[in-house]
Amino acid sequence: MDFAFNETQLEVQKLANQILTDLSTTERLNEIDKQEERFDENLWAQLAEAGLLGAAFSEENGGMGFGFTELCLFIEEVGRRVAAAPVVPVIVSAALPIQKFGTVEQQQRFLPAVAAGKKLITAGLSEERAECPSEPFTIAETSGAGYKLTGTKIAVPFANRAERVLVTAKIGNDVGVFLLDPKVDGVTLTAERSTTLEPWFEVAMNGAEVAAEDVLIVDGGKAAAQWTSERTVAAYCAMQLGVADESTRTTAAFTCDRYQFDVPIGSFQAVQHRAADCFIDVTCLKLTTYQAVSRLELELDATNEVTIAKIWAGDTGHRVSYAAQHLHGGTGIDKDYHLWRYSLWARQLEMTLGSSAALLGALGERIAAGEAFQN
Repeated sequence: MDFAFNETQLEVQKLANQILTDLSTTERLNEIDKQEERFDENLWAQLAEAGLLGAAFSEENGGMGFGFTELCLFIEEVGRRVAAAPVVPVIVSAALPIQKFGTVEQQQRFLPAVAAGKKLITAGLSEERAECPSEPFTIAETSGAGYKLTGTKIAVPFANRAERVLVTAKIGNDVGVFLLDPKVDGVTLTAERSTTLEPWFEVAMNGAEVAAEDVLIVDGGKAAAQWTSERTVAAYCAMQLGVADESTRTTAAFTCDRYQFDVPIGSFQAVQHRAADCFIDVTCLKLTTYQAVSRLELELDATNEVTIAKIWAGDTGHRVSYAAQHLHGGTGIDKDYHLWRYSLWARQLEMTLGSSAALLGALGERIAAGEAFQN
């Protein structure tokens, strides 16, 4: 069996790399950091023009008709350039569930405009006491043909710009998935400070109305929330892969150019071993990430694979970031250099939607209960 990426997948990744390398330079990121919000509108428009924002959308929805693997290869390149482009929350967490579970009207209302870069949507998947969107504390109550939502979502990217925020809420013993208008009465947005400077918001809902046409799914919504969560986690793993791989390459190049005792420090055995450990971590993260991605694309059960990939994403991000800073010496934290951004993103991605320690415990419980690796 051939496990290599096919030509189309590699072409999508190459196109993404070319655009992001040209437009998401260190100088451009320095400019973006001075803005009120960390969002590169020019880059977003170019990604849309190239068709990358709609890579995983059907042609009927204004996309290229590719799969989840192509999308994750694109996201890996976003991580490689730590680009100011919210691809995961907009495309994976919000748009893909609409394509999967939404009505034709909902798909046509949002997806072509998202693919064209003309409309932003996002997702609020986390709560203070619930990182998993399939187990929310937010409550949904019927209100005419729609619903009223009461609860609070945290760490919601670009909620202030979004036309809709995908949220989950408890309905009896099940879960509903809704497209919340953040501008309706009963919704309060409070800016939050994120590690990566990406604009995050707390979205507090106090009887916020969701019209019938914005109800995504209420019958079987828990499974839909899990579907969304697993793809979001896998996408963040792909992003972490790009972050960690570029950190490793940057460090390898630095140790070849930095001299001590008239020789490159990369010639020291201890430095080589440290860099080799990073390479091994990145390789393992790539394997586990794309194993999970491939199963998700085939709509196979991938709960274990996604959990394992996220554990590796957390551990790899942590270890590679630590090693990169160590081998760079004081240069690594200099803001005139670019490694500091990678360290911030590695840390945020490590903790997003579950830390390695928490997920390792959850995986252990599944194995002990006989719920894992049954096939």
